[in-house]
Amino acid sequence: MQDLPHHYRVSAKATDTGDVVLGSAGLDDLVTAPPAEFGGPGNRWSPETLLIGAVADCFVLTFRAVAQASRLEWASLDCDVEGALDRVERSTQFTGLTLKVRLQVPGSVSVEKAERALHKAEANCLITNSLNCEVTLETDVRHDS
Repeated sequence: MQDLPHHYRVSAKATDTGDVVLGSAGLDDLVTAPPAEFGGPGNRWSPETLLIGAVADCFVLTFRAVAQASRLEWASLDCDVEGALDRVERSTQFTGLTLKVRLQVPGSVSVEKAERALHKAEANCLITNSLNCEVTLETDVRHDS
């Protein structure tokens, strides 16, 4: 890892109607629009889905690092994230995130060790640590069949 602080840059280009195009050096452009809940078409990534996607992605990547450092063997990880958007004191904001995580581990791995690694990943996820809302982690650890 590079020394901190890290800096990330994204540009957004738009006209008075239509999609917004996000760009960042070295990456493909990403076309976004408001979600259906805010009158958008509902068929593009939106700021809201991008944020929830960042939570899911960061959790998985953090878990990979935790598992590697813990020498935890695992076969697959699925992470579904639901974000609750609500009004708080005249401000619209995310008020809660629920991460539903399913982890498959070999039969030789203890469920307790796997659970500890999942909770450590949640505690160290830099995206959820950067947000001001309640985070709930629901886990389901299973041995391979």
